[in-house]
Amino acid sequence: MAPVVLLAAAALSGAEAQQARSFEVRLAAAPRDTAMREFVAGGGSVEATLVGGELTIAGSFEGLKSEATRARIHIGSATGVRGPGVYELEVSKAMAGTISGVVELSDDTLARLDAGHLYIQIDSDSAPEGNLWGWLLWRD
Repeated sequence: MAPVVLLAAAALSGAEAQQARSFEVRLAAAPRDTAMREFVAGGGSVEATLVGGELTIAGSFEGLKSEATRARIHIGSATGVRGPGVYELEVSKAMAGTISGVVELSDDTLARLDAGHLYIQIDSDSAPEGNLWGWLLWRD
């Protein structure tokens, strides 16, 4: 009978590991310096869900001063600290539109996500190094 109990416990652990974790991201204009203030504007929101290692992103943005050119998930060294882009997302090439994507996160990236080091960045024609940013922080 012990093997049945172990199998049931293992199945429960697997189901718990596959539970969806979700969060909301507020996208806000983020000028890197004073000179960029006139080129960045807008806002948006993203809903994100993590099941296992798969992260699904869906959201919208508006109010950019120029067309969006690219959207990526970046990894910073800490919450609020910029870092390199690591996952490409789909984004409307417009001043308002949608952002979406599904990415498979590595174990290292999952740990960085749990630590609050991942953020979404939308670049635009007038702000090619970031127009909107939003940190992926878990909902309580």
